[in-house]
Amino acid sequence: MIIDDTALPKKGHHSVGVAPQYASALGKNANCQTLVSLTLASREVPIMVGLRLFLPESWTSDAARLERAGVPEELRSYRTKPEIALAEIDRVRAAGVRFGCVLADAGYGLSGPFRQGLSERGLAWAVGIPFKQKVYPANVTMIFPVAGRGRPRKNAIPDIISVSAQTMLETAAWCKVSWRRGTKAKLSARFAAVRVRVADGPPQRIHDMGAQHLPGEEVWLVGEHRSTGERKYYLTNLPVETTIKQLAGTIKARWVCEQAHQQLKEELGLDHFEGRSWKGLHRHALMSMIALAFLQSLRLKQAKGGKKDRRPATATQPAQNPASHH
Repeated sequence: MIIDDTALPKKGHHSVGVAPQYASALGKNANCQTLVSLTLASREVPIMVGLRLFLPESWTSDAARLERAGVPEELRSYRTKPEIALAEIDRVRAAGVRFGCVLADAGYGLSGPFRQGLSERGLAWAVGIPFKQKVYPANVTMIFPVAGRGRPRKNAIPDIISVSAQTMLETAAWCKVSWRRGTKAKLSARFAAVRVRVADGPPQRIHDMGAQHLPGEEVWLVGEHRSTGERKYYLTNLPVETTIKQLAGTIKARWVCEQAHQQLKEELGLDHFEGRSWKGLHRHALMSMIALAFLQSLRLKQAKGGKKDRRPATATQPAQNPASHH
């Protein structure tokens, strides 16, 4: 299950949710609507199962504007994109959708409540993070410091300070990993992975450093060095026995949602809606998703020739080992 968002460039200010905001399709800030997307993927086959409009604060703070656009009353309070994504995950799971792992870029991965919400739901996840995300070594220990004077300390603190993800991986062992074959050759990059505890626990004053986040869940910290010189960082709660090739393959499976966004816009008219209402936009998005699912089923039948043993996994099959999907 791939979490992302896609922008629909718009002029004017009457269309529901439209506002100056970052448009991923344009790579810059622009006047647009932003839809949080959920894409169910099996290998290279994407099926869109959720598109929900994000409402900026310029909309949620204007009751009259919300009323004119027909936004449902229960959805008029401000929600971040990660909050919308979690609500959509709950909706599709309640409808019977099953999947092996939740993937998301750093726009969602930087949110501690989003990562924690996935873990609380018992879901496997792999998300991008900023290079400055703070982490602790996996063997960090909580201690009660001895007070030099005054009352004894009541709260335990880590025995070591947190560092950035980039710093944590500076001394790690890097190796070249290939995760799949592209159109011309195998896709590969250098990866490193270490076990860490994320600094996203409750804040606590530590010595003279002020309030610092305490160690949270133990996870994999994964780094990627691309041939272009670009560096990326990720966190995932996949099992401790997961190999680095499986970690890389899972993380890199997120690309297929971009293909779904492109097909929805270029082939199925997702960005052609000219109405202004909440209901109209979501009905249009739903019809686009239905069309994509229908065309994918036709394409698969033609490509597979109806052989059951080669049919891709469906949304209703039981969850498997998270790493085995990729």
